[in-house]
Amino acid sequence: MAGEIRQPIDIAALEKYVKDNVPEIKTPLKVKQFGFGQSNPTYQLTSPNGAKYVMRKKPPGTLLSKTAHQVEREYRIIHALERTDVPVPKAYCLCEDAGVVGTPFYIMEFMDGRIVTEAWFPDVSVEERTEMWRSAILTLASLHRVPPSSVNLSNFGKSSGFYDRQLKTFGTISLAQSHAVDVDTKIPVGKIPHFDDMVSFFSEKPLQPQDRATLVHGDYKIDNLVFHKTEPRVIGILDWEMATIGHPLSDLVNLTGPYSWMRTPALPSVQSAQQSIEIGHGTAQPEFTPGVIPGLPTLEQCLKWYAEAAGWDPAPDLGWGNAFGGFRGAVIMQGIAARYALRQASGKTAKTYVAQMGPYGEWAWGMVENLKKEKEAEKTRQSTKARL
Repeated sequence: MAGEIRQPIDIAALEKYVKDNVPEIKTPLKVKQFGFGQSNPTYQLTSPNGAKYVMRKKPPGTLLSKTAHQVEREYRIIHALERTDVPVPKAYCLCEDAGVVGTPFYIMEFMDGRIVTEAWFPDVSVEERTEMWRSAILTLASLHRVPPSSVNLSNFGKSSGFYDRQLKTFGTISLAQSHAVDVDTKIPVGKIPHFDDMVSFFSEKPLQPQDRATLVHGDYKIDNLVFHKTEPRVIGILDWEMATIGHPLSDLVNLTGPYSWMRTPALPSVQSAQQSIEIGHGTAQPEFTPGVIPGLPTLEQCLKWYAEAAGWDPAPDLGWGNAFGGFRGAVIMQGIAARYALRQASGKTAKTYVAQMGPYGEWAWGMVENLKKEKEAEKTRQSTKARL
């Protein structure tokens, strides 16, 4: 999964830093770059003895957002969680000196396991498919059970108002992303369809879930997990740049996103896009259907596993959470398109996101409209019941 270096770095400077600061890692280093990931450039480092490590760095150039690409936060939470039962790679060092390889970076353990890009787990047994989903759910619950104060992370985020802060942050980020101009075509990325209407809807306090505060990963999904080579269990969680203290519902809906794609009627104009769009959980496919894929658990089973392990039932808030997840996904899609416009995107597939931002925004708006209809129908039922 690691190959040619697409974004060159000063390998000699990196080796000197490692030799001076991380004696556990032997030099000289063989360096390759991973082909997936759309945010922080990620490299594989191999020592002369064959030991492998991973380096994550901020992308080059002027960044669109101060809150994105937070490799410093990644290092901090991974290092803190090493003392818990949450499976994370060992963090070796954080270098905030941009003079070494061009931007701040950190080095962590390379976890030798399986990374699965399809949430329906192809090429595994029926029993493994069930257990791998169960392990993903229980691993998330174990993260949400860690009190931030117990790992010196009380100041890692605020303990209330998570979704309001998200709306404010996404508004600022999306505006900057919309103004990004392609270096070749000179065409700006543009706004997400229905963005202002979605912000207005999610800002309605009576509809928002009750405040909760746990450590949250921020992008918890199947392809950010490392599974054991031969056993159906998670051995590591990767890509922590969006981690904070926030509402655990956000992580859960991100993980179970494929179920919401399956259950949400697509708008006719974007139905084909919904089925083929690559949006971070892998590629959405109509085959992701419990009962059709043997061993794939139902959403209800996933929620039950989570509720039992985490100690609270997310089911009543799942509809709102899924709609917000679609909105958030549209902002992420726009961000990848913006980074590609500036030629800062690190993933090989970044170019494909440019055309997908609009259809995905329409799909997210469709989820909001469906939720509105459900709320109106519930009001009508309650009104009718009261009259009777």
